[in-house]
Amino acid sequence: MDAARAGTRRRRGGRSDRSAAARTARARGETLDQVLDRNLAELLQELRVAITGVQVLFAFLLGLAFTQRFTELDDFELAVYTVTLLATALATVVLIAPVSFHRLVFRRRRKAVLIAVADRLLLVGLALLVLAISGGVLLILGVVLGRGPGVAGGASVLLVGVLTWYGLPLWARGVRPDPDEDEDRPAD
Repeated sequence: MDAARAGTRRRRGGRSDRSAAARTARARGETLDQVLDRNLAELLQELRVAITGVQVLFAFLLGLAFTQRFTELDDFELAVYTVTLLATALATVVLIAPVSFHRLVFRRRRKAVLIAVADRLLLVGLALLVLAISGGVLLILGVVLGRGPGVAGGASVLLVGVLTWYGLPLWARGVRPDPDEDEDRPAD
């Protein structure tokens, strides 16, 4: 029963997140609180960058529906607009979710859980954002240049986004560290 409870706690971001942070603290000569504070500050900075992009795209999409030319969109373009708008709205909600999470666990010694949850939400929010950006490019190029160039442009943006935001970092995680680096020292 205790092993099952411990496994559940690890999956939910409890003890395993604190132990990973504790290992990092020991390796970097920091306290656990210093590691958690630094991780939270880095995460917040990353969220600020993503939120700015989402806000600009969302404002553009919301305003687009009230332009004269919007009524000229065909069914395909309306579908692309709808998917792009929904992806942007969902990205906005998911990327802002850590703020609400933080408010609800504030001063309850849950910073490690907050960081773990916010990290996952950021990854999901970025996936939605790359979909939204690609959809926006598809929509605009489709209207301006035609469906073929629109699909090519949207697909290119999606491919580059997925490769640079996910593929490249996942590849780098699997690369062996430089022999001169201390293999026991965590990189974060």
